[in-house]
Amino acid sequence: MMERASRHLVECEYFDAERAAARALRAARERNDFERMARICLPLQEARRQKRDSAIDTGPVALVRAQRDLPKPLVSGLYLLQPPMIGRDGRSLRDTLDRRRTPASVLTREPLTRTGKWPIVGVGPMVIRVQVDPPWPIERVETSMSKDDDDRVPPTEWFVRASEALGDAAIAALDAGDHPHYRVDDLLDFLDAHPEHEKLHQALADACRAAIGTDEPLLPRRRGLDEPAGF
Repeated sequence: MMERASRHLVECEYFDAERAAARALRAARERNDFERMARICLPLQEARRQKRDSAIDTGPVALVRAQRDLPKPLVSGLYLLQPPMIGRDGRSLRDTLDRRRTPASVLTREPLTRTGKWPIVGVGPMVIRVQVDPPWPIERVETSMSKDDDDRVPPTEWFVRASEALGDAAIAALDAGDHPHYRVDDLLDFLDAHPEHEKLHQALADACRAAIGTDEPLLPRRRGLDEPAGF
């Protein structure tokens, strides 16, 4: 499957390359083949980078509060979901766009905090959250589900910063004291929640190399407790 992923990359078939590399990665994990996993990370990262760059080149598309806000048909670009949409909705939209081979970056935000931040959430087997500054000053509206009534679509630069912050938060959440196998598994789950972050792929490759030759863990894996539905 890794060879297939590399062939798809050469042919610029990035969705097929990503799918093949992701399957190869999981298959290698089942065999504890951490050396192979480390090598798979690069083509997987490259396929996802190409998809993300295509979405960024298109720019912002839609602010989504409900399904009716989505363009019909769905198009490439940057999507921001906000309440009453939740993290699971963002994940579902991303999966739909992937099935339709439409390059896109999807972020989901939660209600404006009292400190003026927008929490950004990524949903997978484990949940990632980070609080970022809105793209412009926001007035708090207590009666609004999102705690503001701003209906502007943020600029591309904000999407890029927020996406980077979300992935950086996942890396920061790793426990250096965890067993090497569990650090690999945590990073796999974080990538499932936020697959476009390049440094997460690099961190996974490093964790895989660190896990080579280590014994199986004796204690059960620590898991996140966040509710994936969102706020």
